[in-house]
Amino acid sequence: MAADGAATGLTGSPTALDAGAAGSDRARFDRAGFDRAGFGPVSVRPGDSRYTSLARGNNWRFVGRPEEIRVVGSTDQVVRAVSDAVRSGRRIAVRSGGHCFEGFTADPAVRMLLDLSPMDAVGYDGERSAFAVQPGATLGQVYRALFAGWGVTIPAGGCPEVGAGGHFAGGGYGPLSRRYGSVVDHLYGVEVVVVGRDGTVRVVVATREPNDPHRDLWWAHTGGGGGNFGVVTRYWLRSPGADPTAPGKRPGTGGTGRVPDSGVTGAGTRAVDPARLLPPTPRELLECVITWAWDERMTERAFTTLLRNFGSWHEHNSAPGSPGTGLYAILAAAHRSAGSFYLAVQADADIPQVNVLVDDFVSAVTAGSGVEPSFDVRRTMPWLHRLTWPGTGQAGDVITRRYKIKAAYLRRPFTDTQLSTIHRHLTDSTGGPTGALELIGYGGQVNTVPPEATAVAQRDAIMKADFHTVWADASDDRANLAWVRAFYRDVHADTGGVPVPGEVSDGSYINYPDIDLADPTWNTSGIPWHTLYYKGNYPRLQQIKARYDPRNVFRHTLAVEAAPTAPQPRRT
Repeated sequence: MAADGAATGLTGSPTALDAGAAGSDRARFDRAGFDRAGFGPVSVRPGDSRYTSLARGNNWRFVGRPEEIRVVGSTDQVVRAVSDAVRSGRRIAVRSGGHCFEGFTADPAVRMLLDLSPMDAVGYDGERSAFAVQPGATLGQVYRALFAGWGVTIPAGGCPEVGAGGHFAGGGYGPLSRRYGSVVDHLYGVEVVVVGRDGTVRVVVATREPNDPHRDLWWAHTGGGGGNFGVVTRYWLRSPGADPTAPGKRPGTGGTGRVPDSGVTGAGTRAVDPARLLPPTPRELLECVITWAWDERMTERAFTTLLRNFGSWHEHNSAPGSPGTGLYAILAAAHRSAGSFYLAVQADADIPQVNVLVDDFVSAVTAGSGVEPSFDVRRTMPWLHRLTWPGTGQAGDVITRRYKIKAAYLRRPFTDTQLSTIHRHLTDSTGGPTGALELIGYGGQVNTVPPEATAVAQRDAIMKADFHTVWADASDDRANLAWVRAFYRDVHADTGGVPVPGEVSDGSYINYPDIDLADPTWNTSGIPWHTLYYKGNYPRLQQIKARYDPRNVFRHTLAVEAAPTAPQPRRT
């Protein structure tokens, strides 16, 4: 294979494949109904009654005006669409779930928007002994299909309407990540439509197998972010170290979860039980929600004590395998004008002594604060119900759809100076009831993976921080953006307004993209945006970009830039 990614076949050929393996996979999945051969492609242009709805993503701040929206139902249709765009010189952007926080798919320069939402199949691939997920499947669809078919799950996000396409590629995380790691730690392979230097469009299947010639392309999709290297048309999932033929052990059970032989065959003639290939889905979820009033009792001392305690607990309870990693907690500190803020804790209800764990956690967070909650409830419910409930975790509501989100990884709790700054901004006169800081528990099993093993470089963080505001009208854009930008800048004032990797912070999360990190007005640290997101992994991503997208077909404001000269990417 040429270093520039060129393949045999006619330029723009809709059927150009990489090395027969991709072809056999495609044929098998077409027969199984994974590619919707009966759907599309559908071309929607301005003036069509469908155009406005399809052009708009989740964040209504951004609305593109592409010449064409191509809605596709199969990998072949993706190849044709990309070939058409390359041949005609039109810039292309790809959308699976539409939840990009910035306007990457709504850039005015984008002339073709490729909509992958009909490609939403989830199933088991017996030949690869892995679960296959198409990019248009929402996380809720993925959870439901894996649960109903095999009783397994993945440690992905808690927002069921987010598309798998971008979430997986950016290193998604969620309620089970402290127990089972990032979702990309369970990524076995990807199918990607790429463009060679000569314009040839081809399909590449890349896996984590050490001898896979395209292993670097797999690695790039373990946290490198969407819209950088090509169009992902399929993911394969299998937990690391999972042996589909070993009796009696499931990922994440430590060998204690006995499961019967299923009789399913795959990987040649070996008996395979798919239920051993991913972590088991919890039976029930235990949720504890505590709310505090923003009244005269919630002094700066009380407020900062709660936040400090939350961070300190995570600092001391995020070692991989420790009991505390069974808890997933979010402290959502809303602006004072909201009237209250809350703490939510979720856990597998069948964890031994789970109520004691929650009691100890709540006691640790509230210790010394001197304030009593205005609301305190604990309940259990079916796990699938909570993880697939429509609208969970969404920014805003059906009307309030404009937002700005800024993020940071935390290695340690915020300093006292930072906590005081947080209190000042959440009690000022310019913020509104939808402005907030969320502290989100992280670490645990995530931190067992070396930083260079995947593209997710932040492997010793204990929390994520999410600064955001949500609003309804375009007339309020300026005020809301000014508030959240100043909030974030001032909290990170000692490091140039951004979370520079160091003792406390560890950069930011590419699935929460923030173009301000590339703007010297808001990033005065001298540290480039790509170091904040990728740290030392960025040069390798640049080399992979040069190999698989040498024409820079796939790009956006925070896209990986190809290395000026591209030596062969190293293998790990």
